[in-house]
Amino acid sequence: MKNKAKLLTYPYIVWMGLFIILPVLLVFLYSITFNEINNIKTISFTINNYKMFFTPVYIQVTLRSIYLAALSTIICLALGYPIAMIIANSKMTSKSILLLLFILPMWMNMLLRTYAWMTILGNNGLINTLLANLGLPTLNLLYNNGAVILGMVYNFIPFMVLPIYTTLSKMDNSLIEVSEDLGANKVQTFIKVIFPLSLPGVISGIIMVFMPAVSSFVIPKLLGGGKDALIGTLIEKLFSLGDWNFGSAVSIVMMFIILLSMAVMNRFDVDKEGGAGLW
Repeated sequence: MKNKAKLLTYPYIVWMGLFIILPVLLVFLYSITFNEINNIKTISFTINNYKMFFTPVYIQVTLRSIYLAALSTIICLALGYPIAMIIANSKMTSKSILLLLFILPMWMNMLLRTYAWMTILGNNGLINTLLANLGLPTLNLLYNNGAVILGMVYNFIPFMVLPIYTTLSKMDNSLIEVSEDLGANKVQTFIKVIFPLSLPGVISGIIMVFMPAVSSFVIPKLLGGGKDALIGTLIEKLFSLGDWNFGSAVSIVMMFIILLSMAVMNRFDVDKEGGAGLW
């Protein structure tokens, strides 16, 4: 049985090596090389790409990206947790319908969903057309940070709701009943029982939202208009301009930021059992 188990792992090891480890190594190799010296195409090892990143301009881009991603993650958590609780506490038939309605927009391509928001928020979009027909002044809803945050929340909130819903649906309801029998009200039960036990879903949701949000380039480019560069749009622009070396260095730094944020979040779940270490 052990030999069969080992044989089953080989395809995954090959797949991981070809599509995860090898691409990361290639990106890292590009990040520590420079292809042109005195207008002569060559290859030389250097750390200037990383030195260039740690300049005020690119540090500001990184901090802006982290800020918008963190704010979007907080909003997703604030909106997603109540939604997950409503779905988890619904009847079985209603639960299936609610899950289907919530997941249904994800079946559509994210690019199309983002373009849909452009038609809603644009100067001649649905909202401004309605305001104009009512005789009210139109609003500048597109090409700003608010539109970027709205697009991120709309596209990534399912990644917050589904892990929390899964954790809540597996929760032992007898613990809630015991808490109420001991005299705890609903707020105390939520703070002392429900939320600590749902921490694995919360942490998974935060990671799953923050990771795509901090590296997103489609949403900032379309809804933000590219006015304020974010780290995702910066990487996309560098590669499109042919500067693969510096673009690879920025990609490695972004990967390090994501891994660091994952490590920080995992420290909050001490026993990996839903906050048992908080008691």
